[in-house]
This record gives sequence, structure tokens and C-alpha cells, in this order.
Amino acid sequence: MLHYRVVDVFTTKALEGNPLAVFMDASQLDETVMQSIAREMNLAETAFILPPDNRANAARVRIFTPRKEMLFAGHPTIGTSFVLLNEGLVRQGCESFVLEEKIGPVQIWVENGERPMIWLRTPPIAEGKIYERSLCAHALGLAEEDLLNLAPQLLNAGNPTLFIALTNEKAVDRARLDLQEMKDLRNGADEPFCVFVFARTSEGVYSRMFAPDYGVPEDPATGSSTGSLAAFMIKHGLIGDVSGTRFISEQGTQMGRRSLLHVKIAGHRGTEGIYVGGHVIPIAEGVMNL
Repeated sequence: MLHYRVVDVFTTKALEGNPLAVFMDASQLDETVMQSIAREMNLAETAFILPPDNRANAARVRIFTPRKEMLFAGHPTIGTSFVLLNEGLVRQGCESFVLEEKIGPVQIWVENGERPMIWLRTPPIAEGKIYERSLCAHALGLAEEDLLNLAPQLLNAGNPTLFIALTNEKAVDRARLDLQEMKDLRNGADEPFCVFVFARTSEGVYSRMFAPDYGVPEDPATGSSTGSLAAFMIKHGLIGDVSGTRFISEQGTQMGRRSLLHVKIAGHRGTEGIYVGGHVIPIAEGVMNL
């Protein structure tokens, strides 16, 4: 019997945010079984807790979409951290600990309170290919005028993501991307990636993320891409670059799973880190019989 928890991440309201299944003790499972379980759960991601390789760390975590294993993912990292705290596997009141993920050690910080805010530091961000605005507009079913006059670009902090800035929230809601359009956008490239569209708001951005190559038509909240979003926005002057700058990315609203991802910039232009944080709500507990 495998015990698991289901939590909603990046929300303070049940049945909003991004749902996550966390399997408590996966030490006896191989990756083939983990992938099958993730496909069975059919959530954007499923996380599996294992003993850490370094005893100083809290846990080792493996993360799977219905289709593939991830090097790093934000909402599973935040959600698993909450479960570790909630289950007493990390000491209550602990303000910081480390999770081991495929990408390497991921540092977690906790703002304790009635509803703890859990933060992660985005792994190093690599810049990638720049895309034609017209190609991106066509793939999204939009007019080129719906895009800001900024070159869409692929950035990677463990989860390759193409960022496309749009003119307003209505354009974000009109965007769509299916497997064929994704294939056209990749244009022969082997490596899959996510597509993140956003428009500026008074609090930060209004956003959506599509990942059909991962078996995720649309993701309600994408923590692994939100740090890269901040780097893209800093690069193009869409947000301030001074240390202490904060904003909120509202994602998932159009699909009925409103999520609020908090972002803070440390150091000039994020040189001391880009942090992504949010709240978590416990939803369900279960047992899987295998």
C-alpha cells in the first residue's frame, strides 16, 4: 500500500491553485512504476519522496508529469515541502531546509504562520533561442498585434520555457496551443518545452502556460517557469531590477484554477537570486494498492 496526499499549491482556497499528489514513501518504487502512477493520477505533476543521499538534507524528491520525469518543477517543490512539514518529517517551525531534485539541491525557506508561505530559490537560468513573433502568434491563434514588440525567447531553469509577452489579459485568454501547433513551433527541435504567455497587470502579470509535449495541455501554476519569467521581464524592462522588487503572477484563472505565485528579486537584476513562493492547502489523503 502506498500512502499519498493531495494538496492545492499557490492558493489559499480549496479546489483552486495547482493540484499535486505526493507519495510519502517511494523508496521501493522504480522510475517505471513512478511514471505509471503519475499517468494514473493524471495531474500536471506527481511527486515521490525518498530518503536523501545527503543526510543533512530533508528528502530526495522525484517529479513526474503524466508523460516524463522533470529535472525540477516549482509547484511540486512547494507542495512537497508543505507535506514534509505537515507530516512532521521536517521539524515544525523550521525556517529553511534542502530538497534533493534531479537538477541538484533546492533550498526552501518557510515564512511560518497560520498559513505558511513557502519559498524556493530558482535554479540558475540559461538563455536560449529567440523566436519570430509572427510564428508565435500563428501557433497561439493570435494576431501579431496581440504580442508586445519584444522577441519571444526560450529560457531554462530546469524546465525549458518559451516566454511570449502579450498586450493585455484578453489576448492571454484567447491564446490556445495544441500538439500540432506545438510541433510547428518546435520546427524539428527534439527537446520539448513549455509555452508561457503573459500580460502585465497592476500587481504583476496575468499568465497562462501550455505544455502539450509533457501531457499537460495547460498548467494552472508553473513555479519552475516563474523565476525565468522574472528574468525575462527584467531583461526587457517590464519590472524593476532593484533588490526587493516583488510582483504576483496570476495563472490558471481562465481554466478555473486561479493561482497566485509570489516573486521577489534579491540583488540588482536578481544577482542574489529570484525567489518564487506561495501557499498550500491540503485536500485529500489516500492509499494506492499495487
